[in-house]
Amino acid sequence: MSPSNSKISLTNPSIPLDSLILVTGCNGLIASHVADQFLSAGYRVRGTVRSASKTSYLTTLYSHRHQGPGRFELFEIPDVTAPNAWDDAVRGVAGIVHCVGATDLTTQEPDKAAKKELEWQVGLLEAAKREGSVKSFVFTSSAWAVWTPDASKKVTLTEESWNEEAIALARDKDVDPKKKGMAGFMALKTLVEQGVWDWVKREKPGFAFNTVLLDTVLGECLDPKNQGIPSTPGMVHWIWENKHMAIIDLMEPQWFVDCVDMAKVYVAALASSPKVDRERLFAFGGRYSFEEVARLLGEMFPERKEKLGKPKRKGWDQTEVPNQRAEELLKRVGQKEGWTRLEESVRANAESILVLERAGVKNVPQSAYAN
Repeated sequence: MSPSNSKISLTNPSIPLDSLILVTGCNGLIASHVADQFLSAGYRVRGTVRSASKTSYLTTLYSHRHQGPGRFELFEIPDVTAPNAWDDAVRGVAGIVHCVGATDLTTQEPDKAAKKELEWQVGLLEAAKREGSVKSFVFTSSAWAVWTPDASKKVTLTEESWNEEAIALARDKDVDPKKKGMAGFMALKTLVEQGVWDWVKREKPGFAFNTVLLDTVLGECLDPKNQGIPSTPGMVHWIWENKHMAIIDLMEPQWFVDCVDMAKVYVAALASSPKVDRERLFAFGGRYSFEEVARLLGEMFPERKEKLGKPKRKGWDQTEVPNQRAEELLKRVGQKEGWTRLEESVRANAESILVLERAGVKNVPQSAYAN
C-alpha cells in the first residue's frame, strides 16, 4: 500500500474533532485534497468557492466519500477582494486553511501585485482575528518564495530562506522582461508570504499561524470528471498527450510532494498536538524532473511509451531542503513511512488521467498553478 493511502488519524488533537474548518478555494486541486483529509480525520468543512452552482459536484463528492451529507458545506464568495468579503465565511470556524492565491505566471510588477493581493489576504487574517472561535490558521505559500530552482547549483535552504534573487531580478529595469522568466511571479509569492508574516508579527493574533510551502504537487485528482486534471498534475497529462512540451521544458528539476501527503501536512499543522505555531513548513517530498516522470510513465504503460512527450534532459536537483519537520508532522497523523515516492505519485496521477479518458471528458483547462 502506498504511504499516502494510510488513513489519517489524530491523537489528542489541538482542535477537537467535529469542529468546523474553513478551507478556501475548495474546488482547486490543493484545497479539494485538504478538505478531503479534514473530513477523513473527523472534522466538518466549509469550503469557499467563487460559484456554488458551478461547483455543486463537491457536495456530492464528499457526501459519497465521508459519512453521507452534512459534513461539508459550500460557501460562495464571488469576489474575495470585496470589503469584508470573509466575515460571514469565518463565523464559527475553529481553524482556517487558506489556499487561494495569485496564479498569473506572467506577473511583471510584483511589488504592485503584492500590495494589491495583500489587501485581501490580510483581510482574511483580520476577519479571523475578529472571530474569537479561530484557534489556528495555515497559509499556503510556494517553494518559489524560497528559491529559484536551478539543477546546476548546489544550494542549502533553511526556514529563514527567501527568494531575494527573484525579487532583485524582477525589479531590475536594465534586464529585458523577456529574459526574466518567471522571476516576477516568484517575487510576488515571496513578497506576499513576507507580508503575511509581517502582519502576524505586528498584530500578534491569538491563533496559531503557520505557512506551508508547496513545491510541485503530483498525484491523484479526486474528481477527474468535474475537475479535469488541474494544476501541476495537469503537466503530467501534457506529457501523456505530448502537448505543451515547450512549457514543460521550462521547468527545472526540483522537488515534488504527493497530493495526499500535502493535505495531511495541512491537517497536522492546523490541528495536531502538540500545537504547531509560527513555523514555515516545507512540503517537499522528494526530487523529480519531468524527464523522469516521462520515463516512469513509459515503464508503467509500455503501450503508451511512443506517444508520450519527451522532456529535455536537464539533470537532477542538488538542493538541500529543511523538509524534516513537515515529514515529522506527516508521521504524527499516521503516515509512518513518511513521504510518498515519485513512482507512486506518478502512478496515481496517471490513473486519474485514465478515469478522465474512460469518461470521455476533455480535460478542464486550468492554470498549471491554480489553487
